[in-house]
Amino acid sequence: MIKVKILIPVYNDWQSVSKLIDEINNLSINSEYQISVIVVNDASNHDRLDEDKIINNIYSIKVLNMKVNQGHARCIATGLKYIYEKEEFNYVIPMDGDGEDRPEEIKDFLNQIKKSYDKPIVGERLKRSENFLFKVCYQIHKLITLIFTGKSIKFGNFTCLPKTTVEKMINDKATWNSFSGALTKVENDLISIPSSRGKRFFGPSKMSFYSLIKHSLSIISVFRKTFLIRSALFIILYILFIKSNASIITAIPLIFLLIAVYSISNLALRENMEEFDNSLKNILDISKIK
Repeated sequence: MIKVKILIPVYNDWQSVSKLIDEINNLSINSEYQISVIVVNDASNHDRLDEDKIINNIYSIKVLNMKVNQGHARCIATGLKYIYEKEEFNYVIPMDGDGEDRPEEIKDFLNQIKKSYDKPIVGERLKRSENFLFKVCYQIHKLITLIFTGKSIKFGNFTCLPKTTVEKMINDKATWNSFSGALTKVENDLISIPSSRGKRFFGPSKMSFYSLIKHSLSIISVFRKTFLIRSALFIILYILFIKSNASIITAIPLIFLLIAVYSISNLALRENMEEFDNSLKNILDISKIK
């Protein structure tokens, strides 16, 4: 029996999580996989909907209720630590609870497990559901990350992690800051499968431009040493390039880069191993739905 934990962070969006659980329950999954769901409730201020559900294909459902809101990345980090220390499992699949990570693709991860040789599997984004401008900005984010860190990161939280990888992640402080950045840091050999970004079950997307910028800078902050070296080289070369045409306009890229350096330095402070080690103390209680 292969035990798989599906890890879902949520803040107030209980209607979507309820539908996601229904969708997971309705999947035709081979009986050799035992599917359980762990929901990390990030101190929601809306009560969870009480619903009588008939759930036959999910082995267990637990909700970890946090005392203090800590954000999406830290909810996933806390969930990974809880699962590693308190649960029996072989794989963890972190995914968003709003439908943007499509539940039908869980089967794609499971089908890849036996061919993965205990390597982490990531869902590489091929299609997105946002508007054109957001898609362009997302491509710019990936390009900047590649240029300044040397890392091409084309995946988000939707992955399938073997137990060995989960152990590495809960022992690296970068996980407390950026999930995809930390996974890229601790694992050199990732298996990619195609993944399409779905549409939210209910309401508009919560990924704003500010959130995208913060997400991008958080990833880069995991590789800040490389970023600082490449930034210094860029500044030197750019100054030599514009020295005969220096002006406020030509200085704009340098200003943006200096702002990025400041922001990334601050975000790097989020990598607090002591807080990560004590993260399970932020669990108020655990509700067992099944």
